[in-house]
Amino acid sequence: MLSVRLAAALVRNLPRRAGFVSKNFAAVCVGAKNLHTTHPWLQKTGTAEVSSILEEKIIGADTSADLEETGRVLSIGDGIARVYGLRNVQAEEMVEFSSGLKGMSLNLEPDNVGVVVFGNDKLIKEGDIVKRTGAIVDVPVGEELLGRVVDALGNAIDGKGPLGSKVRRRVGLKAPGIIPRISVREPMQTGIKAVDSLVPIGRGQRELIIGDRQTGKTAIAIDTIINQKRFNDGTDEKKKLYCIYVAIGQKRSTVAQLVKRLTDADAMKYTIVVSATASDAAPLQYLAPYSGCSMGEYFRDNGKHALIIYDDLSKQAVAYRQMSLLLRRPPGREAYPGDVFYLHSRLLERAAKMNDNFGGGSLTALPVIETQAGDVSAYIPTNVISITDGQIFLETELFYKGIRPAINVGLSVSRVGSAAQTRAMKQVAGTMKLELAQYREVAAFAQFGSDLDAATQQLLNRGVRLTELLKQGQYSPMAIEEQVAVIYAGVRGHLDKMEPSKITKFEKAFLQHILSQQQDLLANINHLPKSIKLTFSSLMHTQHPTLTEKHRILEIYADLF
Repeated sequence: MLSVRLAAALVRNLPRRAGFVSKNFAAVCVGAKNLHTTHPWLQKTGTAEVSSILEEKIIGADTSADLEETGRVLSIGDGIARVYGLRNVQAEEMVEFSSGLKGMSLNLEPDNVGVVVFGNDKLIKEGDIVKRTGAIVDVPVGEELLGRVVDALGNAIDGKGPLGSKVRRRVGLKAPGIIPRISVREPMQTGIKAVDSLVPIGRGQRELIIGDRQTGKTAIAIDTIINQKRFNDGTDEKKKLYCIYVAIGQKRSTVAQLVKRLTDADAMKYTIVVSATASDAAPLQYLAPYSGCSMGEYFRDNGKHALIIYDDLSKQAVAYRQMSLLLRRPPGREAYPGDVFYLHSRLLERAAKMNDNFGGGSLTALPVIETQAGDVSAYIPTNVISITDGQIFLETELFYKGIRPAINVGLSVSRVGSAAQTRAMKQVAGTMKLELAQYREVAAFAQFGSDLDAATQQLLNRGVRLTELLKQGQYSPMAIEEQVAVIYAGVRGHLDKMEPSKITKFEKAFLQHILSQQQDLLANINHLPKSIKLTFSSLMHTQHPTLTEKHRILEIYADLF
């Protein structure tokens, strides 16, 4: 009886793989019978008790097997591994080499798998075992990363110990659909007069910064991060803006200087730096923007606001081109693969302003593109221009003329940001955009002749002074209230008789006076009535009979300078 019950228990509970139990059922019965008749302990114990013990042990046995699907490296070189096997591996799945290095499967071919290696491919040799992980590339996210420098895989590289983040997020998530989004309506202040007045950016917008090398693209991005300190030092969570800076293909020394600059400005406490430098493998440079975006999406999806800067996406496209050509994918225009547009569109579409039903958070993107000799009609620049909601165009010629930031306000545009501009700035900057456009039009013809009518001469004078007024030093962002006060002085014609070389000095003295004598005026600028003119009349209209001497600041400084 014991033999039959033991055999039945084995048949019920052992894995039925390859007919193992059915083929060996007779052997199990014989073994159980011999066990019953020969073992002295079994002779002393009741058969029912022994049967129940054995049946319990068999039922409780762990029948699962620890199986892994593996393959072997056929060839390795230039960061690309050809792997035989891994027949069930999925696209963009993480794989692990026997050396501990990770990789990602990109090419799924009939006889092999093309894997890009995240690291030094010299640690891999032909014949090495490669195993599937069953996971997609993910990175740590959360507020624990603020103030840290990480690589493209989310590993800390700043020597400050482990990150301590418990939450991980996939790097390749889809962008939000149409229903969760809402139109851009909150301003994202950069602290740069030329940007906040003429090319305003809203939270959730994608604004491209484009220009040749050494024209100040990164400077605009860093100034924007530093400017958020005034909001992040406060307690209002809705005003805070967490920043992610993604360095792609830059020198290590450049990234180190940037981190030091942010630390000195006390801006690292709300910033994450993701670094994939020029010495890192191409797959890491390709992956870094997606990793940084996932870190920013954590804040967006938790009802907070984040800003991400990709510096720069042209180097990511070059890294992707290198990977694609080594994987033998067919090249297209400028040798880029056919899906290079999708490379950037799926990244930048993840920047969004969510509606209140989805938390009301936002992710603002400032991608940077480097042009060659000002050629904005090249493949990558035209792609990214068509994806983004506007561009800030920087010119080498303006930079060397001393107009810094070297923003060409004629070619620069913001397609959605004006809806997010504050009412005060919209009122003072509306006429400035028109006056600068007319100035550029007239300035070209004014070089040919000196006989100009009074209206044209007035236009030229105003344009020169407004251009001078928009100059700004690096790492010195300005509060929006101060910008409004300074620009108002320019557009109302109070600087028309002042020497252009003295405008910077005047601006400093003017702001110093307002900060010391008219703080209530600055505090009320963002809560203005319908017309800004009423609020500023006490300060600007120097001919008013009731004004005291301290209100005649423009008249006094005009005489001094």
